[in-house]
Amino acid sequence: MAFQACHFAALSRDLPALIGDAGRAVHTAPVSEQGEAHALLSRVYQLVTSYLHKYGAATAIPAALAADRALVAAERSGDPVQMGAAARRVAKSLVHQQRPAAAVEFATAAARRLADDLTGRGALGLSTLGMLYLSAALAESSQDRTPGRIAAAGGYVAEAGDVAARQGADLDEDYTQFGPTNVTLHRMDVLLRFEDGWSALEAAEDARPEALAGMTRERQAGHRVAIARASLLTRRKDAAAAALLQADELAPEEVARTSGDGEPRQGRGPRYPGTPNRPCARSPSIVDCGHDPSALPHRLRRWPDPAH
Repeated sequence: MAFQACHFAALSRDLPALIGDAGRAVHTAPVSEQGEAHALLSRVYQLVTSYLHKYGAATAIPAALAADRALVAAERSGDPVQMGAAARRVAKSLVHQQRPAAAVEFATAAARRLADDLTGRGALGLSTLGMLYLSAALAESSQDRTPGRIAAAGGYVAEAGDVAARQGADLDEDYTQFGPTNVTLHRMDVLLRFEDGWSALEAAEDARPEALAGMTRERQAGHRVAIARASLLTRRKDAAAAALLQADELAPEEVARTSGDGEPRQGRGPRYPGTPNRPCARSPSIVDCGHDPSALPHRLRRWPDPAH
């Protein structure tokens, strides 16, 4: 998959056709296949949302719109897995809109509402449920550090850890890469968000090298960027530089989009060859925005809306 491989330029070329095909499928499918068609449309909008999130605050509004459409389509599909996956995108969009408390509430409410149905879906459902708890943890740690928030975020990671233990192994159900290793990476990320570098490095020791090697390039590169951030917090500059170089070798487009603190560069997306400062380069067919990601909402309004 282009997204997991951090091939964002390739993904940008494929998205317009995916959006159009999924929208047409909803409008042409017979009644007996409407649930499946809406599930497909939700998955496409989830992918659109995740792609737009790579651009950070610059595309927060169109990403939120895509996430909302993903959720509407998921609810119409009646599939709890798609409902949970779409809810996770909505929660992340709320964080990008500077509403982390609302994101925590949304993610945890979805987890409570869907827990029984997701548990009954085996590994696929458990992965979806676990990722909702991890989304809540990241949203909680996006707020100012307080003892209560540190405890709450740790509690959500622990909930995800319990789900991963029930699942029993690292899997890639619905492209989540959920399992004990992903929980470890999120535990480290939460600690970093609270600027606890030493504890983050200690948490990273729980990730087995062979398990990390089995993850996607996006996750592997993200882990090395996290190691770099933790190393900087603990004044280990050489280790930080080495980790960033390793990340760049794995996924240069992923590394190029982030600043020194691991967050998306404001107003910038993944870089493409020959276009180092164009956040929407190579993707005018999706957003028609040239150099300006603020033009994204205008294009997004023309995408298929599952509400109609």
